[in-house]
Amino acid sequence: MGAVLGAAALGFAHAAPAATWLPPVRRLLPRLSGVGTDGHVALTFDDGPDPRSTPRFLDELDRLGCRATFFVLGEMLERHRALGRRIVRDGHELGVHGWRHRNALTVLPGRTAAELRRAAGLVAEVAGAAPVWYRPPYGVLSAEAVLAARRAGLRPVLWTAWGRDWTRSATPGSVLAALAPGLRGGATLLLHDSDCTSAPGSWRAALGALPAVVTACREAGLRVGPLRDHWPDVRQRRPPTFPTINRNFRNDDRVAL
Repeated sequence: MGAVLGAAALGFAHAAPAATWLPPVRRLLPRLSGVGTDGHVALTFDDGPDPRSTPRFLDELDRLGCRATFFVLGEMLERHRALGRRIVRDGHELGVHGWRHRNALTVLPGRTAAELRRAAGLVAEVAGAAPVWYRPPYGVLSAEAVLAARRAGLRPVLWTAWGRDWTRSATPGSVLAALAPGLRGGATLLLHDSDCTSAPGSWRAALGALPAVVTACREAGLRVGPLRDHWPDVRQRRPPTFPTINRNFRNDDRVAL
């Protein structure tokens, strides 16, 4: 009986941070939720870099004179390093979204930590600066993810409003409508610059909504930019020492925390 209770307690401790996905819990943790400086809206994109779509977002952001934070997947960045370097060269910043888009509560113990560290090392290598931000896939944190992020010097950040742009039925109008109630000072907006984990072509809805989203913010007197401008007290750090990236890392490798 004691062993069962012990296992249950460990399971609860592992999953407890996932409660931050719930709105009532997020309200108690404004910084984790993405609430930042009044007068500023943080624009963030997940799941890239994707050569089919990310360049179009970069072109549009350049036309709008706007910068953003791109939460990249390690496996995508490894395949498209030049595109990752372009993101940085264009004045945007890279954040860590993990190595693969997997729920931290459903993977083998130790894998989340290993993949997060691997992804952070690759982002530092491509960007020339250590990443500051970590957004877990699906917005689901585990105890392991929280500890691994802290060890890597990463700050977890979720979002205050999302465009629901990953569905097959999403349109620029629906994305704007989903974001509109949350377009206020201190907001962190979530969009996707890739459809690698969502409905094929769904990124077009986010791209089409982007001008209207930025315009709406500016007409309300709000500045739009990356997370580095959302919390001015957080500064880019020099790259830490990460282990050499294992090019032969397999999906079924067991790794220790």
